[in-house]
Amino acid sequence: SQDEIAMEAIKHALKALRKRHLIEEGAHGPAFIALSRPLVIQGSEWKEKAETLEVELQQCYKAQARLSEQLVVEVSESRTSKTLVVEKEAIIMDLQNELTKARDECTHLTVHLEEKTKALELIMNEHQELKEQLEGMTLRAKNAEAENKTLTDRWMLQKMQDAERLNEANALYEDMLDRLKASGMEQLARQQVDGVVRRIEGAEYYVEPTIPTAYKHKIPAHEGGCAAIFFEYSSGKLVSGGQDRTIKMWDTNTGSLSHSLYGCLGSVLDLTTTHDNKSVIAASSSNNLYVWDVNSGRMQHTLTGHTDKVCSVDVSKISTRHVISAAYDRTIKVWDLQKGFCTNTIIFHSNCNALCFSMDGRTVWSGHVDGHLRLWDIQTGKLLSEIAAHSLAITSISLSRNGNVLLTSGRDNLHNLFDTRSLEVCGTLRASGNRVASNWSRSCISPDDNYVASGSADGSVYIWSVSKANIVSTLKEHTASVLCCSWSSLGKPLASSDRSGIICTWT
Repeated sequence: SQDEIAMEAIKHALKALRKRHLIEEGAHGPAFIALSRPLVIQGSEWKEKAETLEVELQQCYKAQARLSEQLVVEVSESRTSKTLVVEKEAIIMDLQNELTKARDECTHLTVHLEEKTKALELIMNEHQELKEQLEGMTLRAKNAEAENKTLTDRWMLQKMQDAERLNEANALYEDMLDRLKASGMEQLARQQVDGVVRRIEGAEYYVEPTIPTAYKHKIPAHEGGCAAIFFEYSSGKLVSGGQDRTIKMWDTNTGSLSHSLYGCLGSVLDLTTTHDNKSVIAASSSNNLYVWDVNSGRMQHTLTGHTDKVCSVDVSKISTRHVISAAYDRTIKVWDLQKGFCTNTIIFHSNCNALCFSMDGRTVWSGHVDGHLRLWDIQTGKLLSEIAAHSLAITSISLSRNGNVLLTSGRDNLHNLFDTRSLEVCGTLRASGNRVASNWSRSCISPDDNYVASGSADGSVYIWSVSKANIVSTLKEHTASVLCCSWSSLGKPLASSDRSGIICTWT
């Protein structure tokens, strides 16, 4: 059948193909063998290379692991660094803000510095001008000092001549007294002479001063204390001032109050009257001076200009218009009562506690806290003389009736007598129980210049003999510290005031 024929043909074809395949395989065998040999060799090489590459791959994995760990550390450090960078950036921003502020402030300070530099240049120019003025004033001061020295020498020469003339007069006077003693008329003559002089001065009567031994009146004068009392000139009327801000006038014969003066705004620290007894002047702790007309009782002037409490005042002994005052602002002021204002101011480094006009009315004695006694020319304000009078503050200055002796009292509890002509100490008075009570305790000299009275902190009043320099009487009636003593120019009485406001009169 055709199918069988076909199957046979196919089988035959297959056999032919196998035969051909075997022939071709035999023909290609050497070639296969030749080709297989290099492949085997290359396979072993590739195997070695693969092993080598595997070792390298393991090493790479290890290196990668190490790098991963290092990367983790570096990432952590990077994060930390980033945090620090953020903080640093914040700090930088703050610093930039501060820098901006500092630049602004620097600009402002630069402008301010320029202004100050200009002001400094102006001040330096002014300083140079002032320096030139100072040099000129220094030159003038030197010339004035030389002229003052010349005038002082001339003045001292004149004083020496006056002293010689006075010594001659004293010799004549002593000779006259010797003759009067021989006739037993010395005491009567002195009384007659003093009486005539005081009648010429306006006194109604005069009694020879005697040593006070007993009190006549005890007057409760002021509340809070009485630091200033003063007798009218050639009169027995007593003027007092106290912490109650009143000025009172007393009749010492009866111990009664005549009248009072009002208007003072502070405690009265010192008092004085003009030599015609028409005006009363008070120094006050209110930094002012007050002037009253005695007849009308009205206030004439309020003298202002001091910047601290006024502690001392005095009136010229030859003129009713010139007044001088001292205050704790380290100034001494000269006043004209007719014009009602200050005419000159003296500035000094030490506060002045007490003042006293000289007899010539042109010079003034001042006692200071440093214990020095100074003499001033009130017209020029020049310091004429200076004496180391006390070791502590001077509290009081009192001039004798003839102007030749000056009494000073100090916190060293000494009372020195100076000859105003030679400026030398002519006597020193002291007592074991006498203690000066305050910086403004006032002592006094008797009208005949023979006795000195001073109050003490124990309430006593001590009286010394000038000629013998010893205590002749001790008056005890006060119960508080005695601040002020004043002796009537008529010879008696002696008055004293204390810290409790009591005034005692003594005969």
